[in-house]
Amino acid sequence: MAVAERGTDRADNAPHRVTQVANGFSYLSLTSFRNYREVSFETGLEKGLGALVLTGRNGAGKTNLLEAVSYLAPGSGLRQAGIAEIELRQASNHFPAGAGPDDIARPGGMAWAVHARYLGRGGENALGTGRDPLAQAQSGRERRISRLNGAGMRSQAGFAEILTVLWLTPQMDRLFSEAAASRRRFLDRLVYGLDPAHAARVAAYEQAMRERARILRGEAPMASGGDMNAWLSGLENEMAAQAVAIGAARLDAVASLNAAMAEAVGPFPQAELGVAGLVEESLDAMSALQAEDALRERLAAARGSDAESGMTQWGTHRSDLVVTLAGRQLGGAPLRAGDCSTGEQKALLIAIILAEARLSTRRRGEPPVILLDEVAAHLDRTRREALFAELQALSAQCWLTGTERDIFQPLQGWAQFMTAGDGRLLPDTH
Repeated sequence: MAVAERGTDRADNAPHRVTQVANGFSYLSLTSFRNYREVSFETGLEKGLGALVLTGRNGAGKTNLLEAVSYLAPGSGLRQAGIAEIELRQASNHFPAGAGPDDIARPGGMAWAVHARYLGRGGENALGTGRDPLAQAQSGRERRISRLNGAGMRSQAGFAEILTVLWLTPQMDRLFSEAAASRRRFLDRLVYGLDPAHAARVAAYEQAMRERARILRGEAPMASGGDMNAWLSGLENEMAAQAVAIGAARLDAVASLNAAMAEAVGPFPQAELGVAGLVEESLDAMSALQAEDALRERLAAARGSDAESGMTQWGTHRSDLVVTLAGRQLGGAPLRAGDCSTGEQKALLIAIILAEARLSTRRRGEPPVILLDEVAAHLDRTRREALFAELQALSAQCWLTGTERDIFQPLQGWAQFMTAGDGRLLPDTH
């Protein structure tokens, strides 16, 4: 299969020699994770292989492996699961006969964990994350801990400084028709790949917002009215400063991605991205300092209504990603992605991910790790082969899942094939 050669962001029909992949995960280990009691394996990176193809029947645990990798990026993974939901639900694998689900979360129990070695432009790093087995007993709620080279990290946001992880899953087929929160998370993950500091900004903003909401609910320690107002003002200052930085980063990412997609050639449709939100729209009309002042004033004025409703009505946590299909209209207006067919929506998502991967590679000096769950099976042959060609041209490490091995035949020689089943992962020697 000829692979499209890519210069800036434009593909042509010139043959491209598939190069060995130099960065990515070389090793992954899971403990008490979903259906895996314990599994560890080398990915084939040391051989220069660029893809790991995971096949097996439905429910075999293929997506669980991709989910484990997604936890080595900022956020709550590709399923947005709660910390306690991930634990192995086969108690007999770990505990004496008669142990029940409650034992899994007991202090000191076998908490789920993900460990990996990642080789990138900064050398090799050991990454790890998992449930804190003592948190429930100590604080009454679950907590996730993360480590870099054995040292604790303040939050998962630090992973963005080391690597970029992108993913597409079947659940994301509904992204353009779901609530804005899903699209906003998707947008912020795109920004992480272009601006690693964005993850820390989002985390700081959300922490300040949660603390402000706690005070408005009356859950903070007792203080005089003056002290309470000063406390709220400080948190609103932090929210306003972080929100403007978040909004600016989103706008920069959207503009860069639109330019990258406009240059692309191939069978995937061209998307046009935009951001709808108070802060982002303010930045189009005023300076950053003015936008900060405006949000700060809105937050202060909304304390009463926010306390009554239990929601924060102003800020970047309410923004939305707007996606339209370039060159197409419906009723005289740009055709929104949510109004496209299911197949076209999936193709738009792939186009966005590929543009992000090319752009991230240029900005960060190495390609991202790309996780594609059951994506290839739902593409026609032309688009499927174009996708494989793009991935190889990027020299990006790709993790792909599917029930049938045959559709991944074009990746033979560039991919390591493995079969998942019954909580195990075995090499596929076909």
